[in-house]
Amino acid sequence: MRIKNLLPTVMRPAGRDADHPFYSLQHQMNSLFDDFFSGYDIAPRSMATGVLGAFSPSIDVKESEKDFIIRAELPGVDDKDVEVTVTNDAVTIKGEKKEEKEDKGKNYYHMERSYGFFNRVIPLEMETDANKAEASFKNGVLNITIPKRPSAKTKGTKVPIKAS
Repeated sequence: MRIKNLLPTVMRPAGRDADHPFYSLQHQMNSLFDDFFSGYDIAPRSMATGVLGAFSPSIDVKESEKDFIIRAELPGVDDKDVEVTVTNDAVTIKGEKKEEKEDKGKNYYHMERSYGFFNRVIPLEMETDANKAEASFKNGVLNITIPKRPSAKTKGTKVPIKAS
């Protein structure tokens, strides 16, 4: 499985960034901030998530001879707000994170609310048995087990090369 397939993607318009002045300016500004914060261990929250308020769960994918095991960390998310869809060649995890913090004191009142949607698609490089997939959710961790089809081969087929 390719690691690049597991990374969240950011949609960009077709063509090169240099073709449009605003995309070029955005690229230059991103580079400026990346250079400025490169010497520090932390970056501003909006830069760390990529988009202000965006949430992308951390995901681990393990493959054994019999199945795929996917673990997604979803802190602060309720199980009723998560949806898992399994097809023969991909897994989609989507949901909504709602968080409210309220702090009352003698001379103050502070309340924060944050909401956000997430959607992760994890491509699988061989056919699975989607009907036998299982998912469990405990303490903010989603575990998904998807068995491979018995007919799926774990290794490729070697093709002989004929010399002319």
